[in-house]
Amino acid sequence: MSGHSKFANIKHKKEKNDAAKGKIFTMIGREIAVAVKEGGPDPANNFRLATVIQKAKANNMPNDTIERGIKKAAGEGGSVNYEVCTYEGYGPGGTAIIVKCLTDNKNRTAANVRNCFSKGQGNIGTQGCVSYMFDEKGQIVIDREECSMEADDLMMIALDAGADDFTEEDDSFEILTDPASFEAVHQALQKENIPMVSAEVSLIPQNYVELTDEADLANIQKILDLLDEDDDVQEVYHNWSE
Repeated sequence: MSGHSKFANIKHKKEKNDAAKGKIFTMIGREIAVAVKEGGPDPANNFRLATVIQKAKANNMPNDTIERGIKKAAGEGGSVNYEVCTYEGYGPGGTAIIVKCLTDNKNRTAANVRNCFSKGQGNIGTQGCVSYMFDEKGQIVIDREECSMEADDLMMIALDAGADDFTEEDDSFEILTDPASFEAVHQALQKENIPMVSAEVSLIPQNYVELTDEADLANIQKILDLLDEDDDVQEVYHNWSE
């Protein structure tokens, strides 16, 4: 995976998200609702909720908005029930794309996601058609400029806490973990006050696909842009080497 800066991709996503703050708040609000429903309203006893709250604060969501969302989700009958649904498909040039959604209307979401693929000359496949090309991993990205700790010391903290891999990029450090070890590694870094740009369980491509045809490049960008605009879409994973 060397040569592909995860930090650059995250910064790119964040810049786009900053231009659509309302969508980000909507997405995080849904994640809060699902996290509270699954594990309760206390972040001290609900790691998923604590992670979503951290994500909310990183995106400058006001504290009162976060608290309102938690109370609404914890109230009986006071919140919408969102379903998790995942779609897999193919983009131009044989690229693999996985789309994770939270929705209150699966029929609407399925039609919208299918439309996004179609407009970019891609197509939805069956469950499992591309997910075997990805590994589920805890992924933590740290900005080198924001981290005062030496790389070797940072690596030892991560590995001692259970991380599987530590990679140095020009602008960042990337730590990969087994999903079961993610919480322990994340907490070990928090304890050392290590500033993290991103910390989440993600889907990491086993291999990347390079596109050179101008039409393919335009079409995959169209698919990703359309998915980014859909409020039901929470996460998009792909193996295009941007």
